[in-house]
Amino acid sequence: MKTIPLIAYIALAGNPLAAHAQTIVNLGTASTFAVLGASTVTSTGFTVLNGDLGTSPGTAITGFGPGVVHGTTYSAGAVGIQAQADALVAYNSIVSQRATTTTSAVAIFATTTLASGVYNAPSSLGITGTLTLDGGGNPNAMFLFQTGSTLTFAVASEVLLANGARAENVYWQVGSSATLNASSSIVGTILANQSITAGAGVAVNGRLLALNAAVTLDNNSVSVPTSAIPEPATTSLLVGGCLGLMIGARRYWQRRSAHTAAATTAAPVFLR
Repeated sequence: MKTIPLIAYIALAGNPLAAHAQTIVNLGTASTFAVLGASTVTSTGFTVLNGDLGTSPGTAITGFGPGVVHGTTYSAGAVGIQAQADALVAYNSIVSQRATTTTSAVAIFATTTLASGVYNAPSSLGITGTLTLDGGGNPNAMFLFQTGSTLTFAVASEVLLANGARAENVYWQVGSSATLNASSSIVGTILANQSITAGAGVAVNGRLLALNAAVTLDNNSVSVPTSAIPEPATTSLLVGGCLGLMIGARRYWQRRSAHTAAATTAAPVFLR
């Protein structure tokens, strides 16, 4: 792996690096969960989850309501156990991937743009300002972030997607715990070995999955990402449906024109 100083690293970030091939991360049954905790999931205020909510092996889930879950809630049980097992597999698959860029031990991305790749921070990683993920026109571009210890999003920090980058292809693997400070706007799935804490008003287009500790929420919005590009089968159905409507409309007007012409020809003639 190539190690470069943090200052040089940020300078290079504006000039997209040649991306190594990254393996697609498979979340298995954990993919439907907006929030998954190990010990507890606690919410304060009006948190909205667009996706499933669960804990395993712990059973405690508090704060829903007033929080709302647009999905299914699982407190331990077989579904939660399997989701945690699948999340661990996904976590380890990210850890095993070869880094395309390794930062200094304590890294901070401060208002910068990154191309697709695997970014490794041996110790901790912090995000301040705006981090833009540039897909380079490739909707399958992967952005994998590996941290040896902590991940911290500063107050009002944000992650933006550009040039085809998609939320479902962004993953944050956290060696210990993740802290999402107030009013930050985050993209991607966070897989933390320990806990995840979200401050007031944090919005996540992705998932919060804690493998061995709690998830703590505070008036947050967490939405499982959905693809903006229809699957091939869906595309075929849409195209077929449109063609069917066009053909049907054409036949309708052909029959109508023929009926009108026949009616005109057969119209009675009245003699004075």
